[in-house]
Amino acid sequence: MNGGATQIFDAQRPALLRVAYRMLGSMADAEDIVQDAFLRWRGVDHAQVEVPGAFLRRIVTRLCLDHLKSARVLRESYTGPWLPEPVVEDDWVDEDVTLPLLLALERLSPLERAAFLLHDLFGESFDDIAQVLDRDAAACRKLATRAREHVRAERPRFPLDRQRGMAIASAFFEASSQGDLTHLGALLAEDVRFYSDGGGKRPSVSRVLEGAREFLRAQTALARLRPVPSRLIRYGLVNGLPGFITREPDGLLQTTALKIEEGQIRAIYVTRNPDKLKHLE
Repeated sequence: MNGGATQIFDAQRPALLRVAYRMLGSMADAEDIVQDAFLRWRGVDHAQVEVPGAFLRRIVTRLCLDHLKSARVLRESYTGPWLPEPVVEDDWVDEDVTLPLLLALERLSPLERAAFLLHDLFGESFDDIAQVLDRDAAACRKLATRAREHVRAERPRFPLDRQRGMAIASAFFEASSQGDLTHLGALLAEDVRFYSDGGGKRPSVSRVLEGAREFLRAQTALARLRPVPSRLIRYGLVNGLPGFITREPDGLLQTTALKIEEGQIRAIYVTRNPDKLKHLE
């Protein structure tokens, strides 16, 4: 393969990683998929490829669909709430692709997910998507429509100022690490939801907690069991949401992401599964 073809692939690599990550929820798996796509790209007659970006997205999507056939079985046997691997950034890359949307995508069928991502996020035509999914264009349109209805509620309704979001994340960390339940409770919406993904590898809440009162009770119990506070590593955007990375008393990392609407925290996403945090070390 000539150097020009390699340069074309390298230019597309970040976008291909985003496609694969959104399909799979695992950055490690996404990187493997993109590397496999590169190997396939090497065997292509590049002179026959009119739009390399679209061509490569289709390769990655097909590889992801094959992967999900086996990955879904593993996902269904997962211990406790499942969250995608945390990706931590300093600024928004895709403001409309946040952790709640990734969870909504997870609830879709693989074909619905692929049709939605390719059409709504990358602007591919349904005729082109039909070739990827081995369905006719009308069927692909229906897949995308169903997906859109499912994820509509999880799209950000109000733009969040980054500075304001980080200020709330900082206040949340300070209040929770100091056991200040009064201040902590003031930051929460009454219907806040708490997700904790330990994957059976570390202690975590085995179900999604519903409501501020239940979350604060859990925090009180946790403070008794773990008198040593978490150590802050850094603030950042965790899957597009304000949050932070901490080093926990057991010496391992943890990420916390906050869904904030109208100045209140409406969802808290904590990733503790060490398999999902290796890339952050």
